[in-house]
Amino acid sequence: MEIGISTFAENTKDPESGKMLSPEVRLSNLMEEIELADQVGLDVYAIGEHHRPDFIVSSPATVLAAAAVKTKQIKLSSAVSVISSDDPVRVFQQFAHVDLLSKGRAELMAGRGSFTESFPLFGNNLHEYDSLFSEKLDLLNQLNENEMITWSGKHRPPIHNRGVYPRPYQKKLPIWVAVGGTPESVIRAANMGLPLALAIIGGMPEHFAPLAELYRQAYQEAGHDLNQLQMAVHSHGFIGDDSKKAADDFFGPYAVMMNQIGSERGWPPITRQQYEVSRSARGSLLVGDPQQVIDKILMERELLGITRFLMHLSVGTMPHDKMMRAIELLGTVVVPEVKKALKS
Repeated sequence: MEIGISTFAENTKDPESGKMLSPEVRLSNLMEEIELADQVGLDVYAIGEHHRPDFIVSSPATVLAAAAVKTKQIKLSSAVSVISSDDPVRVFQQFAHVDLLSKGRAELMAGRGSFTESFPLFGNNLHEYDSLFSEKLDLLNQLNENEMITWSGKHRPPIHNRGVYPRPYQKKLPIWVAVGGTPESVIRAANMGLPLALAIIGGMPEHFAPLAELYRQAYQEAGHDLNQLQMAVHSHGFIGDDSKKAADDFFGPYAVMMNQIGSERGWPPITRQQYEVSRSARGSLLVGDPQQVIDKILMERELLGITRFLMHLSVGTMPHDKMMRAIELLGTVVVPEVKKALKS
């Protein structure tokens, strides 16, 4: 099983000082975090696309291209690329560049996005949310399969026997489909034979077991080899040397971000009690010392049969030194113990 990190490159106010990092400092910190993830042997680093003030990366491929020349082994992915509001031709070309710069370490995680800012920004109709994603995912997949392409659809001008360049270093870019819990999206990924990433950001991981089983069933019924099936989980988390200290450190930034999103969506503010329930043994948060994180990763593996785990570090802006320590613990303590347990 692969283990890595996902991030939205959040940039939020410190809950105690009220201060916020400048964008250049936050991006500089992000590059150091990716370099460390590579050095400690993590398998994947994935960066999300957003178009709002509290997340600073609107173009994951740009940041991943910079990371490509600073790293040696780690896979570099989006988490996600919002293809519904983008041009699949440009997305493919951008990630082909990342793949060439990294000598075959680029991946792409396609999703509809959990925020809507990109739709009016790029002139897309939010009421066509699902239709846009379905059509553009199909085009992206065809671009990956064929150098020369002829294609037509509803949402983009047609392409008549044109080549799309550059081609990636790999024969094909790994394209994952990220879903939040919609069965239709799970079935779409399975039918296309594409790897699936499940975002577990609340509730209990066991509630996602029916989706994992649905994916396996639909994947097999579509005629794909189950031995090739890949499925990932993306879960919020944070690691520290001491469980209580880690929980205390993470709660403030986590609450800032979750309450901001909650205020936009009509959710009540999160309480410390709710937070502690979420980080309990069966909850969705992986927050605590290394052993607690090891136990939860193994639990999600057993429940869902995943082949990849991504810890979302972090949710609100954590101090850079604490982020670096969390990455170090994930790579040097958690990963070896998880892989040892899986072998036994």
